[in-house]
Amino acid sequence: MAAIQRTPPDPMPPTGLLSADPLAAPCDGPPLVSFEFFPPKTEETEKKLWQTITRLEWLAPRFVSVTYGAGGSTRERTHATVLRLRRETKLEPAAHLTCVGAPSAEIDAIAERYWAAGIRHIVALRGDPPAESGAYVPHPAGYAFAADLVAGLKRVANFEISVAAFPEVHPQARSAAADLDNLKRKIDAGANRAITQFFFDVDLYLRFVERARAAGIAVPIVPGILPVTNFAQVKKFAAQCGASVPPWMAAQFEGLDDDPETRRLVAASIAAEQCRLLQANGVREFHFYTLNRADLTVAICHMIGVRGRPPVAQAVSSSM
Repeated sequence: MAAIQRTPPDPMPPTGLLSADPLAAPCDGPPLVSFEFFPPKTEETEKKLWQTITRLEWLAPRFVSVTYGAGGSTRERTHATVLRLRRETKLEPAAHLTCVGAPSAEIDAIAERYWAAGIRHIVALRGDPPAESGAYVPHPAGYAFAADLVAGLKRVANFEISVAAFPEVHPQARSAAADLDNLKRKIDAGANRAITQFFFDVDLYLRFVERARAAGIAVPIVPGILPVTNFAQVKKFAAQCGASVPPWMAAQFEGLDDDPETRRLVAASIAAEQCRLLQANGVREFHFYTLNRADLTVAICHMIGVRGRPPVAQAVSSSM
């Protein structure tokens, strides 16, 4: 087993000895990136989202995805945002689609609308029910789980399909082995890649990839990177989705509750170091949960070698 290539460990602790992913993308050039947005709820948040999109577009991501609220609560806003991305940008949009709260015929019709509009990439998820409805229960006439949704989408059209993976196990899974079996079912149903839930311990991701490869999962497993701007909020969210927050991370944000500028600098440093450790272990693709903000994602991408030229700079150079 090859030893890990190390970058300086501060502020993240050193990782163990794990081998690079043999199925990782080639090492030449900067890594591939993709970005996730959520659909805006108000006119003001829509304006801010499109400012973010404009700023991130020149980084030439592989694709950008737009989330779907719990219980399908943002369905129309998701659809509108995806279609606008298709019409008004050079970005490749990917629409989130879930199993929750709709019969399979209705979901198929949504997929058909996307295909007709030129959308070729779907992020297929089981999805979460609305908070007030309790545990997830499949729709009686719907797709029960994400693997069923993937198979149904492939019957509609030859979509590129991304699915979710959980380095620390889905909180509702019976076991780590059962969770990995579920991922394998999604891949066998036709998914092209897995994107992980966010994590902060690099070894957790690397061990997960090793187990997935041993289980015969041979698609890209793209790490999901979450820059932390609000540590208390992330701790709460992590507890809900089964992700761990290492003790060293709390120390990094200690005393910064009233210092947002320093928090952003610390967040960028931690996420960039996480990416560099992953790069040192053969990872060449990253999916950023942007939270509809550009500043941290641009800074982190710059630090890991993903750089573009903003439209203003291009306009100046072209006029000279």
